[in-house]
Amino acid sequence: MTKLLIASAVIALIASVLVTPLITKKREDGQSKKVIGYFFIGVFVLGFLATGITLYVTKIDVNWLVFWPAIILLTLVGALLASGIERKIKGVLFLASLGVAVYVLSAPLWNANEKFKSSEMKEEVEIKPFDETQTPASVPPKFARNKMKKAFGQVPNTSYYELGRLQIQKVKGEYVYIAPVEFSGFFKWMNGGTTPGYFIMSATDSADNPKFIKEEMKYVPSAYLNANLERHIRLQHPFLIFYGDVQLEVDDEGKPYYIRSYGEFISARNGFDVKGIVLVDALTGKSEVIKLDQIPEFIDGAVSPETVSLQNSYFGNYVHGFWNSMFGKKDVKIPSDEGTESNVSPIFDEKGDMYYFTDFTSPKEGVDSMLGYSLTNARTGDATYYTGNQDSSYMDSQGNLQIIEKKFIEKKWNGEMPVLYNFYGEASWLTAVLDSNGFLQNYFIVSAANPEISVYATTPKEALKLYKTALSRGGNTVDGSSSAEEKQISGKVLRVYKERLGDFTTVSFLLNNGENYLVSAETEPLAIYLQEGDEVILTYGDTGEQFLPVRSLIIRGLQ
Repeated sequence: MTKLLIASAVIALIASVLVTPLITKKREDGQSKKVIGYFFIGVFVLGFLATGITLYVTKIDVNWLVFWPAIILLTLVGALLASGIERKIKGVLFLASLGVAVYVLSAPLWNANEKFKSSEMKEEVEIKPFDETQTPASVPPKFARNKMKKAFGQVPNTSYYELGRLQIQKVKGEYVYIAPVEFSGFFKWMNGGTTPGYFIMSATDSADNPKFIKEEMKYVPSAYLNANLERHIRLQHPFLIFYGDVQLEVDDEGKPYYIRSYGEFISARNGFDVKGIVLVDALTGKSEVIKLDQIPEFIDGAVSPETVSLQNSYFGNYVHGFWNSMFGKKDVKIPSDEGTESNVSPIFDEKGDMYYFTDFTSPKEGVDSMLGYSLTNARTGDATYYTGNQDSSYMDSQGNLQIIEKKFIEKKWNGEMPVLYNFYGEASWLTAVLDSNGFLQNYFIVSAANPEISVYATTPKEALKLYKTALSRGGNTVDGSSSAEEKQISGKVLRVYKERLGDFTTVSFLLNNGENYLVSAETEPLAIYLQEGDEVILTYGDTGEQFLPVRSLIIRGLQ
C-alpha cells in the first residue's frame, strides 16, 4: 500500500506543476501568490485522491504511458491558464503529449515485426512416437469440473462458497486437476474471511473421485478489498506488467500458492513478452518475484495460457508484418481456438514436463487442413513449431471435432480437448467425447492424415489397442517408430490371453524366447484358436514395445 501512496503522491505533484500557473507577473487585479499556492495544493489533493482511487480500483500498473490521456488534458489546461514563457513551455508539452498519444495508439501498426521476433519458434517435423505404455492426461476438464461440483458437499459451510477455476498440474508425479474453493459473494467473504481449501482429481483416470483438501486461503481471486488476490499483488508490485489470470499451484506437500506471469511490453503499451512470475502464499500473502530460469520445481504453469495464446497469435499472424496479416496474408497461419485453457491445451511429455498445445490452420474459410502445431514449455516459454510431414495433408482440430459430431449425431455427443499425438509413427488426434450433460462417454482416436481410420473406446489404452489394429488393416506401419525393423521368428507359445476389443478379438501371447506379441483376429482370423504349447512362425515389427505387433502368424498343424 505504501508504494501505491508514494506513486499517487508523485503523480499528483506532477499534475499540480502542469496545471498551476507558476510564473506570474505582479498582479494589478489583486491576485496573490497565496491564491496560487492554495490552487497548487488543491490540485495536488484532488490529483492524489483521483490517482490513488483509480489505481486501487482498476489494479492497473503504474507506468507513465498509462496516463497519456490525463497528460493531454493536464498540459492543455495548464497552457490555457499560464501566460508568457510558461504558456509556450506548456504548449510545447501539450504538443508532445499528442505525439505520445499517436505513438501509443499506432504501436500495433509498426511493432508487428518485434512481436513476431519475440514469439519465434524453432521448427521440427514430427514429435517422437507415443505408445500405450504411457498414459496421456486425457480426462477432459469439463467432466472433471462436473464431478467436483457433485462432490461439493465435502466443503464445510457449503453455501458460502463456489468452485473456482480448474487447471491441470503434476503433484507427487501424478497428473491432476485442482480447483480452489472461492467465495460466492461479498457478504460470504465478510462472514468467512478465508476459504477452506481446494479440490484435487486425477487427470488420467476418469473413474477417480474428487478429494477435498483442507488448506485455508485468505488471498484469493474472489476476496474483496486488500484481500483480493490481484489487488494484493498489485499493491506489493505496482510497477510490474502482468498478463493472464492468476493460477493456483500446490507443492508436493499440498500447500497452495498463487502465481501470475509478469513481463514487458513489446513497445509503447502494446504486446507482451513474459519474464517471470510473482509467487504468493495463499494464506499469509507473502509474495516473491521469480525469473523464469529460477522457477521452483513444483510449479508447472509458470507461463500463463493467455500469454502462450498471445504468442501463438504473433507467430501465426505477423510472419511478414502487420499489413500482410490484414490483406495479403502470405504464410499466415491461424492458431486454433479449440484449446481447454485460453485456446491452448496443457499436455505432459514422457518426462512429466507440461506443454501447451495449439494447432494452426489456414486463414482461408472452409479449409480444415492443419498447417502445423506448436508445443510451448509451460515453465520456460520455449516453443517448437512442428510442420508435420509435408507429403501428407493433416486434418486440423476443427475437422476432427466435426467427425466426432457426425459419428455420434443421433446421441448428440461432442468432442472436447483434441490433442495431436504421434501414435505408432502416425499423427493422430486423441479426443474425449462427452454427452450433452458433460459426462465422459469414450475416447476417440483418428488419423490426421487418413481420417477414414478411426476408433473409440471407454479408456485411452483400450482405444490405443484398437487403433493399432486399425492402422494395420489400413496399410500403415504400426511401428512405434518410423524405422522399426521387420523380423521373423519361430517358437513355442507359453501363455495366451484373449480380449474382445470392439468387433474383433485381440490375442496376446508369450513365446519361449521371453518376448510378448500382439495380434488381432481381424488381421489373422485363425489367431482365435491359438493355445499354449502351439508351435508358431510369425513376422513382427521390432518396435521395442512391451507387446510387439504381429504382421503375419502361422500356427503349425493348423495352417
